[in-house]
Amino acid sequence: MMASSSFNSNEDLLNRDYEFRFGSYLSRGWAIFKQNLGLFIAYLIIVGLISIALSSLDAAFVADEEGTGLRFGPGGAIQLVINGPLSAGFFLVAFKTIKQQRVEFGDFFRGFNRFLPFFLTSLLTSALTLIGFVLLIVPGIYLAIAYVFALPLVAERNLEPWAALELSRRLITKKWLTFFGFLIVLGLINFAGALPCGIGLLFTIPWSICAITAAYEDIVGIANSSEDA
Repeated sequence: MMASSSFNSNEDLLNRDYEFRFGSYLSRGWAIFKQNLGLFIAYLIIVGLISIALSSLDAAFVADEEGTGLRFGPGGAIQLVINGPLSAGFFLVAFKTIKQQRVEFGDFFRGFNRFLPFFLTSLLTSALTLIGFVLLIVPGIYLAIAYVFALPLVAERNLEPWAALELSRRLITKKWLTFFGFLIVLGLINFAGALPCGIGLLFTIPWSICAITAAYEDIVGIANSSEDA
């Protein structure tokens, strides 16, 4: 059984150990996803369509600039800018679901209300992970796992981007290999979801995000509040 959600100070989190409840996070994540299944799927479709549109824009741009050596068009730049707020939308709704608050479709887009911190968190995560891969693959893998809680920490605790990155890294490092295994399992679930023409991804991607949220709920704790996150 997972412990009931409770708020822990950042200092308390770093000073204590925790148990990683692998199977519980998968089942709890499914329960969170199932409560707003239709909304999660609809939002994922919109995010996917945005990504396809921006990729098409880049393809057209690169074709027009043939011979210039350009391989990064405006679509990629836009994607880089909006990725953080769009990704945060999944966590914001998952947190509202956990708190048993009424969810509306517009809640998925509330990441844009706090655009700068979500943008910077996503940008720093991508940049530092990329640098880690370029320098020596292992640091990149380490950071890709260690920063998994960064965006949820900004969403739920209103932390500044760097503070969220560091807290996530220090927390996850305590059981990094277990988190690595957990994310490998989620990756395999999504791989299986991609097999039947990709239709299964409509279920496995939101489920995976909700499973990460369930891990956050248990390990970090969530403030019990009737107010919107």
